[in-house]
Amino acid sequence: QVQLVESGGGLVQAGGSLRLSCAASGRSFSGYVMGWFRQGPGKEREFVSAIHWSGRTYYADSVKGRFTISRDNAKKTVYLQMNTLKPEDTAVYYCAADLYLTTAQTMGLADEYDYWGQGTQVTVSS
Repeated sequence: QVQLVESGGGLVQAGGSLRLSCAASGRSFSGYVMGWFRQGPGKEREFVSAIHWSGRTYYADSVKGRFTISRDNAKKTVYLQMNTLKPEDTAVYYCAADLYLTTAQTMGLADEYDYWGQGTQVTVSS
């Protein structure tokens, strides 16, 4: 079992930055694939980024070059550094975890993750 708690959301102007954190509790954090998803107003939940336990990282095209995912296994925390934010980045951001994902395709699918946080709101004003 893994419990996930996101933090770091807030209101920021376009062009600004935020860093989201997702703190995990439970054993074997280092073996989990960690993902970030987001759900904007009236939209479906979409993939943002993922990091495999090996350190391989994956990004949605919409955030490549602007967002960076990282993990600190000692702190059982995954981060999402978000730079050059745009109004279309406005969403609730969710952290997710799963032990068994191995491909980029599956890491991009919300239904493949077993554990989810409660979400943190990010609002980007124009």
